[in-house]
Order: sequence, then structure tokens, then C-alpha cells
Amino acid sequence: MYYVYIIRSKKDTSLYTGYTNNLKRRFVEHNDMLNISTKHKAPFQLIYYEAYLSK
Repeated sequence: MYYVYIIRSKKDTSLYTGYTNNLKRRFVEHNDMLNISTKHKAPFQLIYYEAYLSK
């Protein structure tokens, strides 16, 4: 399963869109500041996602 997701920064309300095959892991990575492009905007709130069978 693949996911497209949108998260919102609780710090400045900016949005980030991404995709992954493991949504729970990826969301934790964003909030643990392990993603270079979003680490300065953590913490995040998951506001939307869609699931797909293939990329």
C-alpha cells in the first residue's frame, strides 16, 4: 500500500505533501525531526491522506 499525505506544521501552519509506503513510520520521522526539509517546522499534524495499491 502507498500513501499520499498532507501534514500541517503546528509551528507556522505551513503544509507539506509527501508519499510513502509506511505512513505511521513516516509521520513519526517528521515529528522526530529526521527529515531535513521539514525538521525546522516540527511538530506536525496529519490532516489528510489517501491510500493506493501502487505508486
